[in-house]
Amino acid sequence: MVSPNESFENQNARFWIENGILFFEYKANTTVDLQVAMRVVADRIAFQNERHLPVFCDIRGIASIDKAARDYLAKSGSLLAKAVALMGGENVSMTMSTFYLEISKPSVPTRIFTVEQEALDYLNDFV
Repeated sequence: MVSPNESFENQNARFWIENGILFFEYKANTTVDLQVAMRVVADRIAFQNERHLPVFCDIRGIASIDKAARDYLAKSGSLLAKAVALMGGENVSMTMSTFYLEISKPSVPTRIFTVEQEALDYLNDFV
């Protein structure tokens, strides 16, 4: 069983589990290319250790993301995720998120939020 304080961090993101939800946060000014996308997904999957969890993904730290990374995240980024709440902020991350949802079509239920509590309420349906 997971300890409540279990967390992991790499050079691009940090993640932890709280109340049955995996929190995933990109670090400030992260540029996401295919290499970064593959690293964060591999680390997240290893961290989850076969557990299917709803994912709160805070993308406010992403400075830019390329098409190869978006396509990879839409497919492999959803492995072991029951649902994903993308937490956006300023217009840039909202534009990237909307584009991601409409063009890349993630394989699990995914929604964009700007209010953290609304995102958590959405994910609690999947816990």
